[in-house]
Amino acid sequence: MTAAAPAPDQGAAEQPAPPGALSQLIQEALDKGDSYGKLAERAIDPETGETVSKPYLQRVVKTPPANPPTVPMMRAIAAALRKPVWRVKEATAKQWLQFEATELAGYDAEVRIIVGHLAGKSKTELMQWRMMMEAADQARREADE
Repeated sequence: MTAAAPAPDQGAAEQPAPPGALSQLIQEALDKGDSYGKLAERAIDPETGETVSKPYLQRVVKTPPANPPTVPMMRAIAAALRKPVWRVKEATAKQWLQFEATELAGYDAEVRIIVGHLAGKSKTELMQWRMMMEAADQARREADE
């Protein structure tokens, strides 16, 4: 005797997947007043001249394609969003490869060393370090007045 299959849980209806990181970057630009058309006008790769179309940008936000944008397309999207290329590449990697950068790209060795030292500190110690850095900044600003 076989048991009947349970009825699907109506409460567990397919929830839409949360938007990917690149989709969110584009949506943020739209939320700030840009339109897909305006973005597409600016979406020109400064190195190759390749463009990204309005329909492609819409697809990335609404129903992302299976394949990520190419490097020239990422540069064009960065130009459209007025964001650094590394930010668009990072968002693309996160959305399509589930890869999240953990390195401190863009910072020199001194900053990476300082952050490395702070990584193992307790919450209390981190707060102390933050307060010291903020106090130093404040003192420098006051001295410059």
